[in-house]
Amino acid sequence: MNRDRESHSVESGKTKAVNALIFVALTILAIFTVYPVVYIILGSFKTNSELVSGGLNIMPEKFNLDNYVQAWEIANFAQYTINSIVIAVGVMLVSVFVASMAGFVFARQEFRFKKLIYGLLVMFMFINVGSVSLRPLFELATKLGMNKSLLPVVLISAGLSQATYIFLINGFMRSVPKELDEAAEIDGCTFFGTYWRIILPVLRPAIATVALLSFRGGWNEYILPLVFTMTKEELRPLTVGVVALQNAGDGAAAWNILFAGSAIAIIPIVLIYLVMNKQFMSGTTAGAVKG
Repeated sequence: MNRDRESHSVESGKTKAVNALIFVALTILAIFTVYPVVYIILGSFKTNSELVSGGLNIMPEKFNLDNYVQAWEIANFAQYTINSIVIAVGVMLVSVFVASMAGFVFARQEFRFKKLIYGLLVMFMFINVGSVSLRPLFELATKLGMNKSLLPVVLISAGLSQATYIFLINGFMRSVPKELDEAAEIDGCTFFGTYWRIILPVLRPAIATVALLSFRGGWNEYILPLVFTMTKEELRPLTVGVVALQNAGDGAAAWNILFAGSAIAIIPIVLIYLVMNKQFMSGTTAGAVKG
């Protein structure tokens, strides 16, 4: 009896120690994740001399709102914001439509080379061609006459992560009973009708996850818009415009204005995540359930 109590107490002690280590590790990870965002937001209220001098104090001596005024007036932030919204919303809509339909087809339909095509898609989740493909993509867009708008940026950005989104939707579809499809077919629904009327409402958590991830990807995209808008300042998104603020000072790097512009670019995506947090978490966990 005493041995059982001793073994139980030892196991309980080990569990508490493991939980404590996990808590410490997650706390450190959270600090490293949140600190840059907090530093940028607080730094956006500092003067340039405060930022250049450095120091351990992240709090500004005085909250200076003039940085935001200068950032908005020096750069065409109104137009940059509209361009960022166009890119992010466009990437989100294309990604949601293509990924949801492709995930539904892979989960429910049988066709030749299905496993091969899906295997190639999954493989591309781990392959990133990066900037190597920018030149041929730009030349292709130029030959097609698409380089005068944000359309190629939207289409290319949406295509970069489609494999991941399709994989997520397909995993979620495996937890959806096939009886729903069969009942819809009995009621006279076509394949597309089943997808539109039955599957899309069921896929809401997974779609919310894809929407949030794709919106974030489109909003934060930098290299691609930089290349496609290099000679068209009116098409630049916030990410490209913010970097241009670094040289907004008189012969010196205006870090205060750069931080203010960065804070303006960060705030929308943080607010969207706070609003869609529950749907995002339920979508990412539900996709792991196998049917």
